[in-house]
Amino acid sequence: MELTAAHWMYLIGTCIIIVTMLFRQNVVVPALLMTFFVGWIYSGSFLMGVQSIFNASLTAAAELFNIFLIIAIMTALLHALKALGSDEQMIIPFQKVMKNGHLSFWILVFVTYALSLFFWPAPAVPLIGALLIPVAIRAGLPPIGAAIAISLAGHGMALSSDFVIRVAPGLTASSAGLDVAAITDKTFILSLITGAVALSIAYFMIRKSIVKPSKENLIKWEQNDEEDQAQDQAISPPKQTTSQTNKYSFLFALIVPLTFLAIIIYVVLATFSNAVPSIESGAGASLIGGIAVILIIGASFAKNLKTSLRNVADHITKGFMFAFKVMGVVIPIAGFFFIGSGDFAAKIFRLEDPDQAPAFLFDLVQAGQHAIPENAFITGFGVLLLGMISGLDGSGFSALPLIGSLSDALSQSIEVDGTTLASIGQMGAIWVGGGTLIAWSPIIAIAGFAKIPVMDLVRKSFIPVILGLTVSTIVALLFL
Repeated sequence: MELTAAHWMYLIGTCIIIVTMLFRQNVVVPALLMTFFVGWIYSGSFLMGVQSIFNASLTAAAELFNIFLIIAIMTALLHALKALGSDEQMIIPFQKVMKNGHLSFWILVFVTYALSLFFWPAPAVPLIGALLIPVAIRAGLPPIGAAIAISLAGHGMALSSDFVIRVAPGLTASSAGLDVAAITDKTFILSLITGAVALSIAYFMIRKSIVKPSKENLIKWEQNDEEDQAQDQAISPPKQTTSQTNKYSFLFALIVPLTFLAIIIYVVLATFSNAVPSIESGAGASLIGGIAVILIIGASFAKNLKTSLRNVADHITKGFMFAFKVMGVVIPIAGFFFIGSGDFAAKIFRLEDPDQAPAFLFDLVQAGQHAIPENAFITGFGVLLLGMISGLDGSGFSALPLIGSLSDALSQSIEVDGTTLASIGQMGAIWVGGGTLIAWSPIIAIAGFAKIPVMDLVRKSFIPVILGLTVSTIVALLFL
């Protein structure tokens, strides 16, 4: 397809947003303005350009609401457990293992990677965020360190290979008839290399901010949430400074982790055996969210039967307030990049025929392949760059068939196997969009549980991820 003025405006907008991020400035205003200009130029209507600002944010909000909702529900559960005094009871066993911040960082990496391999990071993050992040922070690990460990291990190292479920390598191989098994094996190796480099660099970047284990670390971390809630006393009552335990505190401290462990076992059995009914794709997060709501109700009834109805509402309200704080700035940014996807552009521009919707990002990536010289290293890094650009839509999976077909075509002119190039492109697409470097990807949830700005998580992850992808690409071109 021939590139139009709207394509170039979309590309300019993408570059402006990336440069703004690198200068550590807020990108909401550039995203909103560029959404307007792209909509205006594409439609030829000034009014449609104005409407595109609202439509893009509305579409992004609808697509991201599942993440928004799980943040709210799990945060509400934490408030319910804290009111009951179960939060401290629950973390006592973990304290014996996570004795300091250094050890906590690598335990978070191992647990996140293991869980994410079996049923993807999205359902795993709420479990880890609710149970282990508070323990790690109490042990001395800073919130940004906990978030980076979970993000790089789950949405980076585990998801980029998708070694167990194998959706990603299947998509990459689908359009070009490449060997799925070869891509799976190569992406697994490259994901370990990228992860090892990125996590090691990230650890050395945050190691000086690790402090001695202390309950004060946890109290200071929780103050961010408490200060926000104090600004709206009309909505929720004043927060108690200390938790009061009762006879049900230990019971719920036992029930909550065992319940989530049972969910993990069920999902694994449903995925790899016929022992239990299968779970539809994406239903894991729904299962966790639904059970979390039941636990909120149960914990509130156990705390005080007379005020339980009001307490449940208060906990859920606090959860939504926190989720709004985390999600607010992300929605307009995601809206701009959703314009580049043909799947969402039809809704944003209100087109009657979805097949006529523009796919700015897809077209730009496809047009970029002709600018790559016939050199193994230039081609390899070119495919990596195209994969990273394709991940800007915040999923990392949508352009994998394109990456596979481009890799197969480019491999014909250089002495590099097509599955190797496809594996490199898959690494770039999912590490960026799946995602560790995109603020409008599922890492919103990680930032939410760690109670840090999602843009801080993206900035801290940038150098480790880029260096990790560079090293793994070199290894792939030399040895795979």
